[in-house]
Amino acid sequence: MADRGCPLEAAPLPAEVLESLAELELELSEGDITQKGYEKKRAKLLARYIPLIQGVDPCLQTENRIPGPLMTAATSKPQKSRATNSRDERFRSDVHTEAVQAALAKYKERKMPMPSKRRSVLVHSSVETYTPPDTSSASEDEGSLRRPGRLTSALLQSHSSIEPWLDRVIQGSSTSSSASSTSSHPGGRPAAAPSTTTALAGLTAHAHIDLHSAPPDVTTGLAEHSHYERPQVASVRGIPRGHGRNVLETADGVPVNSRVSSKIQQLLNTLKRPKRPPLKEFFVDDFEELLEVQQPDPNQPKPEGDQMAVLKGEPLSVGTSGPSSLLAALQLWGTTQPKAPCLTALDTAGKATCTLTYGKLWSRSLKLAYTLLNKLTSKNEPLLKPGDRVALVFPNSDPVMFMVAFYGCLLAELVPVPIEVPLTRKDAGSQQVGFLLGSCGVTLALTTDACQKGLPKAPTGEVATFKGWPPLAWLVIDGKHLTKPPKDWYPLAQDTGSGTAYIEYKTSKEGSTVGVTVSHSSLLAQCRALTQACGYMEAETLTNVLDFKRDAGLWHGVLTSVMNRMHVVSIPYALMKVNPLSWIQKVCSYKARAALVKSRDMHWSLLAQRGQRDVCLSSLRMLIVADGANPWSISSCDAFLNVFQSRGLRPEVICPCASSPEALTVAIRRPPDLGGPPPRKAVLSMNGLSYGVIRVDTEEKLSVLTVQDVGQVMPGEVGCYVSYPVTLNISVRLFCQRQFSAFHSNSHIYFGSALEVSMIQTVVQILSQSLRMESPCLTGLSPGRAFWIYWACEYDHPYPSMGRGVGGEKEHFIADVLLSLDNLVFVVGKLDGLMVVGVRRHNADDIVATALAVEPMKFVYRGRIAVFSVTVLHDDRIVLVAEQRPDASEEDSFQWMSRVLQAIDSIHQVGVYCLALVPANTLPKAPLGGIHISETKQRFLEGMLHPCNVLMCPHTCVTNLPKPRQKQPEVGPASMIVGNLVAGKRIAQASGRELAHLEDSDQARKFLFLADVLQWRAHTTPDHPLFLLLNAKGTVTSTATCIQLHKRAERVAAALMEKGRLDAGDHVALVYPPGVDLIAAFYGCLYCGCVPVTVRPPHPQNLGTTLPTVKMIVEVSKSACVLSTQAITRLLRSKEAAAAVDVRTWPTILDTDDIPKKKVASIFRPPSPDVLAYLDFSVSTTGILAGVKMSHAATSALCRSIKLQCELYPSRQIAICLDPYCGLGFALWCLCSVYSGHQSVLVPPLELESNVSLWLSAVSQYKARVTFCSYSVMEMCTKGLGAQTGALRMKGVNLSCVRTCMVVAEERPRISLTQSFSKLFKDLGLPARAVSTTFGCRVNVAICLQGTTGPDPTTVYVDMRALRHDRVRLVERGSPHSLPLMESGKILPGVKVIIAHTETKGPLGDSHLGEIWVSSPHNATGYYTVYGEETLHADHFSARLSFGDTQTIWARTGYLGFLRRTELTDASGERHDALYVVGSLDETLELRGMRYHPIDIETSVIRAHRSIAECAVFTWTNLLVVVVELDGLEQDALDLVALVTNVVLEEHYLVVGVVVIVDPGVIPINSRGEKQRMHLRDGFLADQLDPIYVAYNM
Repeated sequence: MADRGCPLEAAPLPAEVLESLAELELELSEGDITQKGYEKKRAKLLARYIPLIQGVDPCLQTENRIPGPLMTAATSKPQKSRATNSRDERFRSDVHTEAVQAALAKYKERKMPMPSKRRSVLVHSSVETYTPPDTSSASEDEGSLRRPGRLTSALLQSHSSIEPWLDRVIQGSSTSSSASSTSSHPGGRPAAAPSTTTALAGLTAHAHIDLHSAPPDVTTGLAEHSHYERPQVASVRGIPRGHGRNVLETADGVPVNSRVSSKIQQLLNTLKRPKRPPLKEFFVDDFEELLEVQQPDPNQPKPEGDQMAVLKGEPLSVGTSGPSSLLAALQLWGTTQPKAPCLTALDTAGKATCTLTYGKLWSRSLKLAYTLLNKLTSKNEPLLKPGDRVALVFPNSDPVMFMVAFYGCLLAELVPVPIEVPLTRKDAGSQQVGFLLGSCGVTLALTTDACQKGLPKAPTGEVATFKGWPPLAWLVIDGKHLTKPPKDWYPLAQDTGSGTAYIEYKTSKEGSTVGVTVSHSSLLAQCRALTQACGYMEAETLTNVLDFKRDAGLWHGVLTSVMNRMHVVSIPYALMKVNPLSWIQKVCSYKARAALVKSRDMHWSLLAQRGQRDVCLSSLRMLIVADGANPWSISSCDAFLNVFQSRGLRPEVICPCASSPEALTVAIRRPPDLGGPPPRKAVLSMNGLSYGVIRVDTEEKLSVLTVQDVGQVMPGEVGCYVSYPVTLNISVRLFCQRQFSAFHSNSHIYFGSALEVSMIQTVVQILSQSLRMESPCLTGLSPGRAFWIYWACEYDHPYPSMGRGVGGEKEHFIADVLLSLDNLVFVVGKLDGLMVVGVRRHNADDIVATALAVEPMKFVYRGRIAVFSVTVLHDDRIVLVAEQRPDASEEDSFQWMSRVLQAIDSIHQVGVYCLALVPANTLPKAPLGGIHISETKQRFLEGMLHPCNVLMCPHTCVTNLPKPRQKQPEVGPASMIVGNLVAGKRIAQASGRELAHLEDSDQARKFLFLADVLQWRAHTTPDHPLFLLLNAKGTVTSTATCIQLHKRAERVAAALMEKGRLDAGDHVALVYPPGVDLIAAFYGCLYCGCVPVTVRPPHPQNLGTTLPTVKMIVEVSKSACVLSTQAITRLLRSKEAAAAVDVRTWPTILDTDDIPKKKVASIFRPPSPDVLAYLDFSVSTTGILAGVKMSHAATSALCRSIKLQCELYPSRQIAICLDPYCGLGFALWCLCSVYSGHQSVLVPPLELESNVSLWLSAVSQYKARVTFCSYSVMEMCTKGLGAQTGALRMKGVNLSCVRTCMVVAEERPRISLTQSFSKLFKDLGLPARAVSTTFGCRVNVAICLQGTTGPDPTTVYVDMRALRHDRVRLVERGSPHSLPLMESGKILPGVKVIIAHTETKGPLGDSHLGEIWVSSPHNATGYYTVYGEETLHADHFSARLSFGDTQTIWARTGYLGFLRRTELTDASGERHDALYVVGSLDETLELRGMRYHPIDIETSVIRAHRSIAECAVFTWTNLLVVVVELDGLEQDALDLVALVTNVVLEEHYLVVGVVVIVDPGVIPINSRGEKQRMHLRDGFLADQLDPIYVAYNM
């Protein structure tokens, strides 16, 4: 890099100043001094020499500013043992650092919302002791350290640096969140929520679709006249206490008063500014084509240049005087030069522990070979045969025993497989190594005594079996365990042919471990090529810092050295950690002629060299840089040369090389005395490289990559460049823009899966054919040796199918100027680090370099950064994981992450999908201390990484989403009906049985009023039992016969008329716990002509949130009186109640526990059946309080339909486990028994909290044929009784009596829950077909109910993607994106259903998705409203079709569904029509022009990780918010953020805006088991959820 260099070079500095600067560097790198202090002291030192330098960014000022705890000079300070260094110098470049700083300067004003984190989550990132600068720690103690809140006010207010990230308004808002105020009690809800919420409802993406009319907003107690067509439905979301804080406005001008909302606003503002033009999008609603296909950029660089010839190395000169093979060399030196030193091993103090001579190596190897072949037996057979494979397990500190073992195996004709020492049972990648050993057939492992003692042991004392490993015998090869061979014994080893010499393991990008076999002939050719290229001579000394078990460390330090009788000094990794200068000291002391290092070792020694005056490197003629092919090694080489040139190091000595396990050494730079050309550098455009094109950079000086040559192709090699990707005709695509090298000896095999082997063979064959190589070894499993390097050149025509080689005669390559320079080889990266994002390719090392150039000293722990890609939505996404320093604050972390994202976006024009920070020293380590990338990736994907900070940026990265759906011009209604007729589709209409045929009209008239029915039953069957109420112990606490109920009702009626002074038509609120009192009070109201309103009583432990709802219903229903029990009456007037509501405004409250026994003079008889009988109030899942009016006619018609469907007679007993306050639960609890005369066993669901088996025991005890429950009850039983079915059977619980068990619901059937319940209790005799569901809604509480006759419920599978477009596409079970839908029971007698278009209101065809409309005698007559604006509701309760049957009056349910005619027949012999409910229109989320049902997204999210207990989604200002309950450790919460984002992208094509992680039980659920998503949204926006973590996805 020509323009590299230090700005200080202009004026040479005195030696003492340089020394002081270096000490400052070290202090900063070790964290002894702050960045601020460092800059201050440094400026002071330099002020008198270069006054101008103070204005320069400190990151750009010195060449050697490399953070990290490294060695000081041996004389200046006591040495301390340290782990791997801070910032890896490989990734250092001043030009690059300058580019990053320039890029960041553009982004100064960007505001991004900072994640919220509960304080307790910070503990594992070692920040609990952190006190913000310039604040007293007392401010924290008084704040949120006492309880788990989020960032404290002190932190927010004291950090001026945080202002760019958070709006000032946050400082005014309360930062310590109140405890979660949602209640798991049925009906519980969050308390304070913004009063503006109802106004915002229309602006959320999920805004109610304009279908229903509804009552006005009663939240504030005043009726607001709505300006839009559909008024706001009464909401129970209350007014917040203390809401006089600063009020923000969203982008749409919506006022918001919470910190959360302000952060969301910042997020919206961030997302509003697209960083680059959006891609051209199209949308096809079919399979994968609906994803954006990225079009090639017309401006992308194109390859240019001349025809490229095949590169050929110089001929390999096989000397006549040298040994004929490696073993021949060993024998020669071992017998003729036995005293010559072969290998010197050092300890961690740098002292020589052992020097192995050639004589000892030869004798010990012979002993080992003899022992292996003759002394190991199994069942009197030799354990090993020639060609068997043996594992070598030796630590990096013991090269001597490894060398003996390696040559011993070669002499015995065994194949050594060197692997790392497994330190624990869970080493990173250990399982894959086990797979390799198994596939190689390894049964024996060689090791040393010391190493074996350190291995994990089983209880028997044997070496433990590691996960995934085959059973191994362990042989210790220390001298005393070996047998001396007879004098006449000599091994017959053949080591020149094509047989396998050894197997080297290699970890692929995906983490799988493959074994690369190297033949004897290849090994010999490699040794000769290295000897020739490096000019090795006898008795030379080589210092080796690399791992001697594999790669260049093995080829130079164990094989070629023996070929040439060299002396190798092996420097263990442990010594390098203690004394990074040790290898240089050994070069000096041994006068070594060659040294084998990595750029890392050069970098470490730079910081440790101060004070070493006696270092002299003049003896070195070759300093081989094994990772010189990494482009980022150039700066280490340059810096090393700058410092050590004055110590005798000659510039031509530095020799980078390129190698791989597959091709061994490909190219190496040679000194001029060995005929090497002068070294060259090239400055390449990163943008061009990302398109696979080489451009010498001319315009954009910032985004460049400087590469150095790695010399010439090795002697005897042929090399060429092939394009990327190569497409194969084996239905597999193998990406391989890689360099191909062929030796004259082509035996090379992979161990891996059959598919991998066949792919590699195929590619090698194609490449060999394309190069017209006459190779004898392209058959069987020996397909030619290949070295694959990511090389940026384009091949000018694609490969055709595998069999024909390359098409046509045109076989030239196109390349840029890079290869015309003296046939030098340049490498720009390796395939393992390649990430293909869209149509561009990026290298992981380049991304790491950019990240490290962002304030590196301050933040990243020892430069430990891992970059990899994960596939999400058919494209690679970049993930960056860094270890943060223990003292890093939350603000530092977030600021660093933001700057890294911006830098990478600017330099590489690519978005980072996820950036995660983990605590120091927690990433999995590779054997030599680096980061184990594939294991890190695996942990990320499995949610096991445990980060302490996460930033997801899906909005930037995901550019292949489907185009938002454009609504087509609507087809006219007439065309639609004609289209259906032409297609043979019938109109989707169905009905239950006709009531007229089933019951005579006299009986129907007699049973028109329920009050009359009760009197008639009290008169005709006075002692017939109607109700039994059970408590938690299963004992009967109260009962009611017909006469008892009649008399109690009379007493209530008398009290209402006398004490309450009520008139007929007045409304009365019944606030009772579930029981017979409630039923008596209901009939008491009917007896005196009052209109009852059932209200769930407030929860005594949660008055603050439940009492306001009670008060609201009482006020909205205009109740003139409240009836209740003594306990609840006291509660309503208590001091605690006064804190929640104004208790002075209650209407008259009557306690019915002690009313006198009085009869009413006359029982009220309504003048007409259409008179109002009762009001049914309930809170919908969208937080809307809606009361509907039920007339006497509708009430009796409802009871009649249920009676006929379930065959209910006085002799029957049914069990009910439902809440009796609204809908079908109320009808079954209070109405049906009186109408039909059957006995109801009442089980209050609350009692199940203390006795889960209560309901099932009652069903069994009373032999109930019919039973009703809710989903919450069913879930309780499934979770609570899963392991207790055996115990229940012992207690005599038997469910074989049940004919039908119906789940009462107003939602899509939860098929997984009902199936789990059926399977679980099958052991207790529950019939497989018994469980079914019902369907009702506000306009009609019972539309479908399975009943006791008719066909079983059917299940269909629909395509979830088609549902988003309001279409039904039936698919096979198990097909991708399939969603099971179960029929919601049979349509009740007298009920007619039709499917209508949501907008045109025209009828739809069979299996078309639309709104369910219903017509029946028991439809509700309308919403009850304060002002009686009935005209607004005409469309809702009295809708007419726009064509077809325009006379029938229908009620609109507000639910989407479809009808489908099945092959089954019903009781009347007709084909059965099944109704499938898809979901509530009010609940749906309109995103990207598509309609999503929350339950589908939630189901995907719950599957994403085992720690997710529950999930709820909602939208806020078009952002999708996902709330997940964490059932696990808080420290693991952040693992979920990426998994949740991934799964929603993959399965639903949606980008999650905010991920909120909360404690279990925070998501509010009502008594029917439905999630109250709008309550949750209000609680989130009012900052009441006390979340563990809130992640704002950029």
